[in-house]
Order: sequence, then structure tokens, then C-alpha cells
Amino acid sequence: MEVINQNVLRKDNTLLSVAHLTQLLHYVTGFGGFIVPLVIWLSSRKTVEGMNEHGKAIINLQLSLLLYIIVSIPAILLVGLGLIGLLGVAILGFVLPIVNAVKASNGESPSYFLTIPFV
Repeated sequence: MEVINQNVLRKDNTLLSVAHLTQLLHYVTGFGGFIVPLVIWLSSRKTVEGMNEHGKAIINLQLSLLLYIIVSIPAILLVGLGLIGLLGVAILGFVLPIVNAVKASNGESPSYFLTIPFV
């Protein structure tokens, strides 16, 4: 009788990179930048090594960016400070997933600064 170990994690840096890059769907389609990485994370967090860490970082970034957008919109009335906030959110939301996709492909841990640890 052969016993198969179902708890073996596979190393898949490509899937980790794709999970980070799917955040950019907001810029291409207008939606999906939160849902697609969430589905990837939930479906493969128990089978891919490092996916739980990377998935949590992705979701924390997306929730933090959403919170920053919600705060920045009323701040537009305060001498346009919200416009600077929205510009910062747009830049961070574009640059950080690319940087962390490269880190994930190299096998490094993600580093999203200015994120609030929700998950």
C-alpha cells in the first residue's frame, strides 16, 4: 500500500509573479485587480510555497490603496491635497506590483511599504 503525502508544497515562482501582476488589471480593464489575485491566492495557498505570504501582501496592498482612495476623495476639497493622494495611489498601485513580481520570480519575499496589515 502506497501512502501519498498531500501536504507537499511545490515551488512555483511564475505563479507568484503572475499573482502580483494581476493587480495591474485595474489599469487595463478597470476592474479585476482585487478579485483575480484573491482567487489565485485562495485556490493555491495550500499547494504553492510562499503563496500565503505573497497573497496576504497583495490583498493588504489592495485594501490599503482602496482606503487611501476613500480618504483622498474628500480631501480634494482641502486645497487639492486629495489630487496628490490619488496621484500617489496611482503610482504606488502601478510600480509596487511590478517590483514585487520581479522579487517573487527571484524567490524573495514581498515588500509593500505603506500598507496596513488587514489580513
